[in-house]
Amino acid sequence: MENQVIIATKNSGKAKEFEKMFSEYNIKVKTLLDFPEAIDVEETGSTFEENAILKAETISKQYNIMAIADDSGLVIDALDGRPGIFSARYAGEEKNDEANIEKVLKEMEHIPAEDRTARFYCALALAKPDEKTITVSGTCEGNIINERKGNNGFGYDPIFFIKDKGLTMAELPSSEKNLISHRAKALQKLRVVLKDILDIGDEQ
Repeated sequence: MENQVIIATKNSGKAKEFEKMFSEYNIKVKTLLDFPEAIDVEETGSTFEENAILKAETISKQYNIMAIADDSGLVIDALDGRPGIFSARYAGEEKNDEANIEKVLKEMEHIPAEDRTARFYCALALAKPDEKTITVSGTCEGNIINERKGNNGFGYDPIFFIKDKGLTMAELPSSEKNLISHRAKALQKLRVVLKDILDIGDEQ
């Protein structure tokens, strides 16, 4: 299993973001789709970082291999940081983007425009056997508007307005979104530390 990394996701699109980065180091990217027997990690952490670490370390220990996991969501200041780590299932146990948006809009309906600040947050954890887990994070700042705009993207993108762009996340073309998103910024930080991490591994 040397020269491989497992991305702790069943989302093949998400894995593609890592493939180019690791190809520079001749490391093959696998996902949980390649390991159907992998442990289904319960996200019991109280922060994005804790959940990402839980997932990365569990998979790394199970297969004795380098593993990366992420946890991300929407943090709204006027809602005391909600939906936060519960972003995917904010309206109930089943993931439902429309229901989640409806719940946020209802909770925000009396909040004035100047107090509707929010950010998308992404934590990435990289775990290697017998080494300290590394975490990085990225954010994308915006405001919550009171109606949906745009059809590109998913989750809370249609109500997340980016002032600098004058558009919601769902109105941005994918190429532009991929440059400014919270996950893109976390990946940029991971790229910076990755060479050192791999060098450490080579020397041991």
